[in-house]
Amino acid sequence: MADLKKHEWTTEPVTPVDSPEWRQFLAGAAKDTNNRQRKAELDAQQTSKSVKPKIPMTGKDWVKFAVLVIISIAFIVPILLVLMNSFKSSISVSNEPFAFPNSETFVGLDNYNNGIEKIDFFPAFFRSIFVTVFSVAFLILCTSMCAWFIVRVKTWYTKLMYLLFAFSMIVPFQMVMYPMSFVANQLHLDNMIGIVVIYLGFGAGLAVFMFAGFIKSVPLEIEEAAMIDGCGPIRTFFMIDFPILRPSAITVAILNAMWIWNDYLLPTLILSNQERTLPMAIQYLRGGYGSIDMAAMMAMLVLAIIPIIIFYFSCQKYIIKGVVAGAVKG
Repeated sequence: MADLKKHEWTTEPVTPVDSPEWRQFLAGAAKDTNNRQRKAELDAQQTSKSVKPKIPMTGKDWVKFAVLVIISIAFIVPILLVLMNSFKSSISVSNEPFAFPNSETFVGLDNYNNGIEKIDFFPAFFRSIFVTVFSVAFLILCTSMCAWFIVRVKTWYTKLMYLLFAFSMIVPFQMVMYPMSFVANQLHLDNMIGIVVIYLGFGAGLAVFMFAGFIKSVPLEIEEAAMIDGCGPIRTFFMIDFPILRPSAITVAILNAMWIWNDYLLPTLILSNQERTLPMAIQYLRGGYGSIDMAAMMAMLVLAIIPIIIFYFSCQKYIIKGVVAGAVKG
């Protein structure tokens, strides 16, 4: 063992315990500890305030819950029936529509393959995609600009324009469908491009109404600051207002996409058989003398609703936000 005395080692601390430096270190450590404890207490208080206490459900709450469950089942059951019958044979669909598929009635994907071949599914599917995407895009672009002009330019004719757009929402389509089809034929709008213009006209009323309500909540000072920085009206709209309108624009997109994708009457009146959309193509499974290939129709209905359901669930969180903002603000 090495001789500690030889190297003159000592166990005395270099700095005395009662020195000013040591007392300053202890005071700083105690202060840090108190600060951490205080921060933890404040965080705990904030968490306890943000968490709402659980309120027991009363009898009225249970009744409301039961009503909502019944309504949900009423909407979900038809979709489940369509999905279930899409895997059954045509005879089983007609004789036992509410029975689950079994070893005798289950046909796998035969109905899907049969339906795709009969109605020429993929061309009709892409036509519906084309019409829906471009119609919704033009609706959002044109109606948002129109609503911004109506709100910011306060004249008698902008007020009249707003009233006309609001009035168009209460006019039933059945009142104008025959004159509209005649005018569309005379103007050569009875094609894939023309029907986009027609959808723009029919969907403009609700879209302008929603955008106008939302734009009224946008502070005018933001646009004035942009104009002071050198932005013109068009640049101000696209750089300042349009990004703010995103919740309302997504709501308009969802509502119009579901309407246009599922629409059967307007494309039937406007388009020819060579340019039929997916709802038109599915109807061609109805044969002569009342014969209907129900199994193939169920399979095609499943394929038709899948894209719009995916689109809806991916954007559903913006629906209530955009509707409420456009309806009560301003």
